[in-house]
Amino acid sequence: MINLYTEKEIEIMAEGGKILAKILKEITKNAKAGVTTKYLDKVVEDLIFRYGAKPSFKGYNGYPTTLCTSINEEIVHAIPSNRELKNGDLLTLDLGIRFKGLCTDSAITIGIDRIDKKLQKLMDVTKKSLELAIKQCKPGNRLGDIGCAIQAYVEKNGFNVIRDLVGHGVGKNVHEEPEILNYGNKGEGMVLKPGMVLAIEPMIVIGNYEVERAKDGFAFLSKDHSISAHFEHTIAITKKGCRVLTK
Repeated sequence: MINLYTEKEIEIMAEGGKILAKILKEITKNAKAGVTTKYLDKVVEDLIFRYGAKPSFKGYNGYPTTLCTSINEEIVHAIPSNRELKNGDLLTLDLGIRFKGLCTDSAITIGIDRIDKKLQKLMDVTKKSLELAIKQCKPGNRLGDIGCAIQAYVEKNGFNVIRDLVGHGVGKNVHEEPEILNYGNKGEGMVLKPGMVLAIEPMIVIGNYEVERAKDGFAFLSKDHSISAHFEHTIAITKKGCRVLTK
């Protein structure tokens, strides 16, 4: 079942989304070489409670922490640990919060200190593919339009779209229907309707798009251990078009 949200509920998610965006912006200032991802998780959790929200990932399907901190070949859901960030790493910060009973979800990838030019291009292309996908998020368009926009831009720039990991609906729950592929054909799939709230999240890799599960059962890595990037926004489909809630 697809949940459709009222204007009042979307306003609440927009309020929560602003908090989420602010937290991600603040935490990037702390993400430097020598800092552990466990420390970043603690800072983020403190900020969430300070803003009157709650973590939505912690405890979800047994996930043990507030923040997902995926480094280099780790694509998503890597657990914060005592691992120290290093110069040249790519770090994805993926965070969900619950505010006044409703969830929002967002992710950014950042470079630690100086990074390789190809990694900068990977980040730029991934971020741009999200922007292009969001432009497709309007009533009457289809889910395939979103995936097609991402895939076409990414592959034109020489990278690959992860196939086994997808975006999703979000709101009352952390993950809801529908699944949103980051590849596909224009004009195919479910029609987008006002009231739908979606987490759009292209995950892009330099090498092959195949993935494997980490030993901890949570993180996903690129099978060939090539480096990945990930950007995500929660958006609402409105009668006027698309509203980005996590900015």
